[in-house]
Amino acid sequence: MPWSRIFSGIVAIALALSATLLGGWPYTLLFAVIVFLGQLEYFDLVRAKGIAPTAKTTMFVSQVLLIICTLDRNLADAVMPLAGTFICFYLLFQPKMATIADIAASILGLFYTGYLPSYWVRLRSLDSATISNLPVSDYLSIIWTNIVNGNFSALPQGLTGTALTFMCIWAADIGAYFFGKFFGKTPLSNISPKKTVEGAVFGIAGSVIVAVVTAYYLNWPKFVFTGVALGLLIGIASLLGDLTESMLKRDAGVKDSGQLIPGHGGILDRTDSYIFTAPLVYYFVTLLLPLVGK
Repeated sequence: MPWSRIFSGIVAIALALSATLLGGWPYTLLFAVIVFLGQLEYFDLVRAKGIAPTAKTTMFVSQVLLIICTLDRNLADAVMPLAGTFICFYLLFQPKMATIADIAASILGLFYTGYLPSYWVRLRSLDSATISNLPVSDYLSIIWTNIVNGNFSALPQGLTGTALTFMCIWAADIGAYFFGKFFGKTPLSNISPKKTVEGAVFGIAGSVIVAVVTAYYLNWPKFVFTGVALGLLIGIASLLGDLTESMLKRDAGVKDSGQLIPGHGGILDRTDSYIFTAPLVYYFVTLLLPLVGK
């Protein structure tokens, strides 16, 4: 693995963990930058196909969506249909008549690179209201005390859920990369020729192991069942996210979505595994866990 890839990966992990620990607006700001840069790359891929999407409008609405998620996550779902309607109306009054592809690419850009990533902000905001107004020093002191004492279940659900998701994705990516590199023989998909079945299976297994161990320390009900279920969801969703982005790049005829991150390519190349995972984890934590606990 190139040193540039290792170094940039360490920097990305440090930024993600720091913003996740702080939560609130610093966390939202990080995702606002990621979404903005990711959408720039997405619309470049779209334009490579000769499509003319409403890029500026979609990018503006996506930033508004992240702000709304931070203020009140319950209002966020209203943004998607309203924004989609506005984008369609906007395309109606362009000098050049819009095509089905223009509309579809714009709505996909809003959904794929705006709406789905907004669930990371929603997930992090879970159960954070009680300590969100504390001074930073007091907040960090409470978090650190609970971590040192091993009282992980006392941490905000949004913090633990987000950290758990990150760790499962990292386990899946690292496991799939190394095991696929040394032991992979069976091609997984024509979309991404370097991926193997062996690497995918080991990556998903790594996600499951991390989820089960973490579920135990978080005192989740039926931690083996809930850990395995969540680990499978995250492992499979991260893999499908990777394949989806590969499909977009192959259709656009490019190797990488960009060159922003040394050794990794563009923002989408580095974050593709994260796009589909947050919504699944959010609803797993808010809907399934309470049912299992009854």
